[in-house]
Amino acid sequence: MSLNLRHKQTECIIRMLNLNQPVNTSTGMANEEVYKILIYDKFCQDILSPLIHVKDLRKHGVTLYFLIDKERKPVNDVPAVYFVQPTSKNIQRIISDTSKSLYDLFHLNFSSSIPRPLLEELASGTLKSDSIHRVSKVHDQYLEFVTLEDNLFSLADKNCFVQLNDPSAGDREIEAIVDRIVGGLFCVLATLAVVPIIRCPRGGPAEMVSSALDQKLRDHLLEKNNLFTEGGNFAGSFQRPILCLFDRNFELASGILHDFRYKPLVHDVLGFRLNRLSVQGEKGGMKSYELDSSDPFWVTNGSLEFPEVALEIETQLNKYKKDVDEVNRRTGGTNGAEFDGTDLIGNTKHLMSAVNSLPELTERKQVIDKHTNIATVLLGEIKERSLDSYAKKEYDMMVRGSIDRNELMSVLKGKGTNLDRLRFAIMYLISSDNIPQSEVEMVEATLREAEVDTSAFQYVKRIKSLNVSLASANSASRSNLVDWAEKLYGQSISAVTAGVKNLLSSDRQLALTRTVEVLMEGRPNPEIDSYVLFDPRAPKSSSGSHLRGPFKEAVVFMIGGGNYVEHGSLQDLAHRQQPSKHIIYGTTEILTGGEFVEQLALLGKKMGLGVGTATTNP
Repeated sequence: MSLNLRHKQTECIIRMLNLNQPVNTSTGMANEEVYKILIYDKFCQDILSPLIHVKDLRKHGVTLYFLIDKERKPVNDVPAVYFVQPTSKNIQRIISDTSKSLYDLFHLNFSSSIPRPLLEELASGTLKSDSIHRVSKVHDQYLEFVTLEDNLFSLADKNCFVQLNDPSAGDREIEAIVDRIVGGLFCVLATLAVVPIIRCPRGGPAEMVSSALDQKLRDHLLEKNNLFTEGGNFAGSFQRPILCLFDRNFELASGILHDFRYKPLVHDVLGFRLNRLSVQGEKGGMKSYELDSSDPFWVTNGSLEFPEVALEIETQLNKYKKDVDEVNRRTGGTNGAEFDGTDLIGNTKHLMSAVNSLPELTERKQVIDKHTNIATVLLGEIKERSLDSYAKKEYDMMVRGSIDRNELMSVLKGKGTNLDRLRFAIMYLISSDNIPQSEVEMVEATLREAEVDTSAFQYVKRIKSLNVSLASANSASRSNLVDWAEKLYGQSISAVTAGVKNLLSSDRQLALTRTVEVLMEGRPNPEIDSYVLFDPRAPKSSSGSHLRGPFKEAVVFMIGGGNYVEHGSLQDLAHRQQPSKHIIYGTTEILTGGEFVEQLALLGKKMGLGVGTATTNP
């Protein structure tokens, strides 16, 4: 059975909503219905939002739901389910709520394991206020991650890339970030109930996180009642998944480029967040839409290029009209009439089938209207900013490794926002090998002329120059350079500079996807021979000495920000394998190209590079 993270996390949440009682598999509900109130914090609201709708809350007996920091009135004789992060602020609020007897019983659920000091704070606080009897149970749920699709999740940990690459960051700050990431990944693996084989490039945050996660899993597996039922005595089974960890520096390009496929385009242009977006409606005013697994068009066509999506919308609309005409013809209605169920006269033999088809046709029309509206707004942005041209020229640059100077300048002086131009300029810097200094200066001058903040450009240029210096230096001077660079960047410089070398192959496959494909094969390969291997189930002495491939399932995790471009590329890889494989993609946070460039700019400023003009103005 393939790993379905969305399904597993939803199951855990439903059990929590039913007071952690077993749920009837046939009905999806608890055997005894209890009406209750749900209290959550902002982070846990984001966890719930893509998975549970209001109608689902009602189905599981939740009559009211509030944010924990909102003032609330007492509700007698009703239990409350709390779903919050284990923080001191939340503990103090829970103690306050119990002391005021806001609810009959308190079922406390923490998104990750509550540290002992906080548990003691909760116990002493409720004892002092004589309200400990109101606390029914305390549960560690291990759900501290946001699942957006069956095979896509985020730890919603903001600005990790900046924090990990900040030259002024101390060991303690880096360790705190690594601990957060390890905690989030542990929650994901606990929810899936799997202990994977871990692989990562040597050096940098990926190895730091992998090593700490390996140790955390080892420590947990020593406990008698641990969370991992998978494996049992079959610790050597090749069916275990592989967890591949990477740092954003592994491949900068996919975090910056303009992509012309539907999902990445919707995310990059329309502010798609937590599976929701708002766009201008046909008749004015904003329309909010949900795009998730319940939308068949989104699931089927999300990976297509935008022109193909537009054609598919037209095809679906024509098919809908044809089906409506067929229903009307068989029931004696008017051809071409909008199907609203009112014109059902004539042949009673077909009346029932027409009535039965009404909900399905109505639903299809709503989906078509939704995507027609989204595509119309996207098309307006594409034309105004020449996004198709940016996407094509960036991919061509990466494949060819160069661009004609006149073509380069025409893009930088053409349509698009300043952020579009900056992203294009950085892509030019990353994908071109031997750039004349005069050409780089010309690009910088053009950006400054347009009042673009060049901090991000300067940062990538600095990384690239370090990479070139490393490649050309002899062993003695290289050692000095590496020492200096590691002091400057706070981590292995090879990890920092790798992102300017990992580019697309001729078939437009991302470097990340190529590497994951090789790792899943599980055979010795020069590309990944230097990668570190951790097996939390094996004795430490033997860890790293063997491979257990090929792997049918993988979890790929990007530290420092991921995107829908990589997610789509990995799903393409999974589906073209024979037999097809299953790949879950996760990241510390999902970023648009613009958001990632802003983080690069912040790092540039921390190093005293660039100028402080806003990048987002058109």
